[in-house]
Amino acid sequence: MDGSIARPRPLLALGVRLLAAAALATMGMLVKLAGTRGAHLIELIFWRQLLTVVLLGAGLALTGKLALLRTKRLPAHARRAASGLFGMIFTYGAVLLLPLTEATTLGFTAPVFAVLIAIVLFRERIGPYRWGAVAMGFAGVIVVMQPFSGLHEGVTLAGVAVGLVAPFMVALISFQLQDLNTTENPWSIVFWFSALTTPIAAIALPFVIAGHDPVTWALILGMGLVGAGAQMLLTTSLRFGSAAVILLMDYTALLWASFYGYTIFDRAAPASLWLGAPLIIAAGLLIAWRERQLARSRVHSGE
Repeated sequence: MDGSIARPRPLLALGVRLLAAAALATMGMLVKLAGTRGAHLIELIFWRQLLTVVLLGAGLALTGKLALLRTKRLPAHARRAASGLFGMIFTYGAVLLLPLTEATTLGFTAPVFAVLIAIVLFRERIGPYRWGAVAMGFAGVIVVMQPFSGLHEGVTLAGVAVGLVAPFMVALISFQLQDLNTTENPWSIVFWFSALTTPIAAIALPFVIAGHDPVTWALILGMGLVGAGAQMLLTTSLRFGSAAVILLMDYTALLWASFYGYTIFDRAAPASLWLGAPLIIAAGLLIAWRERQLARSRVHSGE
């Protein structure tokens, strides 16, 4: 289910993913702040991708390392770019439509979706442990969102739907990144993702772009810088570790999201979130534990 790993270094992968979780939470906060000040979703995606292309391309040119961007797998990069752009729309959309802590918590269902993707795409047989984890994960979503007793303030069904598509795309893209990491370096993967999606976002930009004050532009710039760093960290983590395991580090983003939600948006997380989030996190932990058990059994059986 995990696919091949280019250079297995699990502890490094976990550390890098911890930094990525902090960067992603910070980027989400900046996206939400910019959105409240009038920045459009497509506009945010365009500047995020363009800044990555410019910064990464300039950095490699100045250091004489543009050769790192050579690739013989442009179709694979294009498929990853298509998935990534689709995923960004839903990830940013969830942050704009939902409170930051709820959007972050829904993102924790990525390992659960990874199991479902393994069933559909890789025809993997799933036993009771992982089916139980899937059920536990979605039970946690129900507890957090309380759809049958009335959604709490700031949460809508549209927001929940968008917030669930986002982690599905994260799980799918994680498999694509692991495949690319077997032949490509992280610089190439991040660059081609941004380079292939920037023109697409640019087509829609004239219809949504607006003037902004200096503070909003500063937020957009900060979002682009932090987002570029987060993308490098995410891609690097998948070069050194299994998607099913390192995704668990993403749970630390809830601490950052709760902090930002309280200090910046003046909204404490509801009690239902602290009841449901442990179920979602436990589901991911169970999936990771089962993945490790299965990997060990394959080694012992000589597969």
